[in-house]
Amino acid sequence: MSFMLSASIVLYNTSHEQINMLLESVSKSNCVQTLYIIDNSPNEENQQLFKTSKLCNNIEYIPHENTGYGSSHNIAIKKAIECGSDYHIILNPDIYFESNVLSELVHYMDINTDVGYILPKVTYPNGELQYLCKLLPTPFDLIFRRFCHIIRHNERYELRHSGYDKIMNPPCLSGCFMFMRVSTLKEHNLFFDDRFFMYCEDFDLIRRIHCVAKTVYYPKVSIVHNHAKESYKSKKMLKIHIQSAIKYFNKFGWFFDKERKAMNKKILDEINGF
Repeated sequence: MSFMLSASIVLYNTSHEQINMLLESVSKSNCVQTLYIIDNSPNEENQQLFKTSKLCNNIEYIPHENTGYGSSHNIAIKKAIECGSDYHIILNPDIYFESNVLSELVHYMDINTDVGYILPKVTYPNGELQYLCKLLPTPFDLIFRRFCHIIRHNERYELRHSGYDKIMNPPCLSGCFMFMRVSTLKEHNLFFDDRFFMYCEDFDLIRRIHCVAKTVYYPKVSIVHNHAKESYKSKKMLKIHIQSAIKYFNKFGWFFDKERKAMNKKILDEINGF
């Protein structure tokens, strides 16, 4: 291979079934030179699983204190920079994909050197599309989306009128599968902000990547994301989500955010053909 591709997964009491499905996807792709497993689980149960797994022989297993999702992935990003990876992927444990997906994304990134981040089409296991391209959120966007379920507002915020059938460059995308150009991260010192324990850390990092490179939605290949929406089910997760949202708006601005306004206008104009 003429490229170096690394990937990382952060675990916290993750089911072995999920882990094995993801490992199988990574293995079948035959693209990933090093897979970093950062295990934040409070026990060592997974360590034996990776020692005996025949699905991947390129795993670097890292037991780690649970300092947060983004903070843990930063360990792998630093290692990817140090070892000279061309690309690095942040993988949620609850995804899986066909063997051609990674090579297709590498090919696109090789040709389009102005792209710093790419997200393929994402579906639920039943084939239903997940709307993961977004405008940069305002406080009202997150409130409406979480508590009010106003469909018309959600359609605009999630850019549904784009059709989700063509390549576009939104300023905000999901962090479930973050395929990133390592030279962009290195040159601009881009890491997760470890003040976010969980939630909004992806919005924050992708926004900062979007300031210096394209962040592309690429629907020509797809992955499956078995998303559980934990903050909709758990009061504890909801509290963490709210705390992260407060940190996000404290960082970028609650109601007066010129950068957000400009980025959102640009993607809306592109979608509408202006």
